Amino acid sequence: MKEIVNQKVARIDIRTSQNAKAFLQEAAAINHKSITEFLLEHGLKAAEHVLADKRIFMLNDEQWELFCEALDRPIQEKPNLNKLLSKPSVFEK
Repeated sequence: MKEIVNQKVARIDIRTSQNAKAFLQEAAAINHKSITEFLLEHGLKAAEHVLADKRIFMLNDEQWELFCEALDRPIQEKPNLNKLLSKPSVFEK
């Protein structure tokens, strides 16, 4: 993540209420940071959390066994799925 922060060539502008700005400035000051540093640090942490939630999943031992069993099962024909996938996409014109 350090590489992301060090390449400061792009700008992000946001609009907010005066109350929200004051609230963020107070939080930044308590952490001895500028509002930019505070927003960037916490925004990147939030983004990392959101993306990790979509890329990584945790399983207990029982769930892992069930997952492995599902992966190891033989492939089954799904006629309805084949039919659906053979139709043109609703996103294609």
